[in-house]
Amino acid sequence: MSFAGKVWRLLVGIKDALVLILMLLFFSALYAALSASPYKDSAREGALVIALSGAIVEQPAEASPIDALAGSIAREHRLAEIVHALDTAATDDRVKAVALDLDIFTGGGQAAIADVGDALDRVRRAGKTVVAYAAGYSYDSYQLAAHADEIWLDPIGAVVVAGPGGSNLYYAGLMERLGVTANVYRVGTYKSAVEPYTRSGMSPEARSATQAVADSLWESWLEDVGQARADSRIADWVRDPMPFVRAANGDLARAALDAGLVDHVGDRTAFGRRMAELAGRDRSGLPGAFRTISYDAYVSDNPVSRPGGRIGVLTIAGTITDGRASAGTAGAETIVENLERGLRQHRLAALVVRVDSPGGSVTGSERIRRAIQAVRARGIPVVVSFGSVAASGGYWIATAGDTILAEPATITGSIGVFAVLPSFEEALRRIGVGADGVRTTPLSGQPDLLGGISGEADALLQTGVDATYARFVALVSQARELPVARVNEIGQGRVWDGGTARQLGLVDSFGSLPEAIAEAARRAEIEGSAAQPVFLEKAPGFLATMLAGLGGAEAPAVSRDAFARLGTRPQAAMARALADVETMLAGPAIQARCLECPVVGAPPPARRANESLIARLIAFLQPA
Repeated sequence: MSFAGKVWRLLVGIKDALVLILMLLFFSALYAALSASPYKDSAREGALVIALSGAIVEQPAEASPIDALAGSIAREHRLAEIVHALDTAATDDRVKAVALDLDIFTGGGQAAIADVGDALDRVRRAGKTVVAYAAGYSYDSYQLAAHADEIWLDPIGAVVVAGPGGSNLYYAGLMERLGVTANVYRVGTYKSAVEPYTRSGMSPEARSATQAVADSLWESWLEDVGQARADSRIADWVRDPMPFVRAANGDLARAALDAGLVDHVGDRTAFGRRMAELAGRDRSGLPGAFRTISYDAYVSDNPVSRPGGRIGVLTIAGTITDGRASAGTAGAETIVENLERGLRQHRLAALVVRVDSPGGSVTGSERIRRAIQAVRARGIPVVVSFGSVAASGGYWIATAGDTILAEPATITGSIGVFAVLPSFEEALRRIGVGADGVRTTPLSGQPDLLGGISGEADALLQTGVDATYARFVALVSQARELPVARVNEIGQGRVWDGGTARQLGLVDSFGSLPEAIAEAARRAEIEGSAAQPVFLEKAPGFLATMLAGLGGAEAPAVSRDAFARLGTRPQAAMARALADVETMLAGPAIQARCLECPVVGAPPPARRANESLIARLIAFLQPA
């Protein structure tokens, strides 16, 4: 009885702890919602403050309860909401100016940032002043700031621009050391997704293709910033900033000012006083306080998604997976359910498919493609809009559309298929473990990741990859009205920039999401309020809304130092690489995925079972 009583008290304690945690979450979210409600500022005049304390993405990921308890909710900002808010502000008399706070902006895809820059230009053309502030500017943040009328930099800040490029991780040496065999099946000369598992460095083909895309993105960045800051010496600065730094006696902020990269060097108080001149002083009377309009309030009062709109926008963001997935990951079943729900609940006249994905599961991509093709078969026009990345499985899906709009900085193509299956026969042999058994057919127990993949299974897997690639090429050939031989020539897993993709016939025209919506309205012959977009997504649940409320506008773990931002790039690359390895081990066998394509946001969460297996294997084989 004593033991049973202890067990009972333990269970009651666990129950009480869970209840307490849930109550704390509930009341914390309730307090945050009441004390920081966006509606309280929505009627005020002043400066619209857009504090990008996180990344710009197509679809913000949902926060998990574990992240909320750990206090590590990282905010993500939906691109469409930012652009719509700026376009609305351009004609809103209450908005006297726009304050762009980039102090802890963590970046976004280059095409997405260009879209926000274009929206800032429209605000300026409407006669309203845009002022940007940051303690330091990097590649992404400076591209945004360049579209402001005034760029402010903290006196101890700097402008540090590192262009596209960097190192990737290659695991061939490690896998050889561990005795892990990478069984690779691929089609495509440039399908470099498999190279990390077979090489210790880039192949000449992969280097050539990747360098071409990086050069194109860099050229696009220089053109965008150069046009926005025509009087600056940005080209000289990115070539070699040291002459400017030496002339300013080592003062990095002063050097940026002398080069014309920024307009003012001052702290937040000075920046606030300037904003007070433009938008009016705040009643508090505090130094640097100015009248503001909350961004969250403005988005709530001016939603980009209109329930009465008849242009459905289906977002495919993140890695494509089978089954269901939360926002920010393109779970095929979730996306199909969103589409079918939208068709039931709204009188859709046209569909815009917004793709910002490096691809992923072939079966997931085909599931989504067929659902979109069924919509098109009903006579509903389908316009595909590419974001910063629309490659491999993302392009597979796009073949279901009537037309494809991309942007010059879009990364697309990667028409190729691969599969990687690790086997551990050599690793087991080294530690004295054997693997043996019986068969009833040549494929019994295959693919055998412990004893080694048989020749029959090996041939079957390669045949499956070949057949999948042939289907991919056929889909592109039919959709783009190109000969199969031509698609095979420009396919081969090669990645292209948006400008080259248009010349090759992989996309039809340039345009952002609003332009894709306008094209869909034109094809559906609708106008006015009916031509408004309605985003086909399931509304977040009560818990998700509460957790989102806990993620405030601040992200204290993010450094404001421009040099420190450069230091986070290798960390992010490492996290992404580890997630890619995990995906290879646990994901679908055959994939249409672009691993060399940059992806904004956190890497997919690791599956702990596989992570544990790998960790134990590595630990076991480590020398004592």
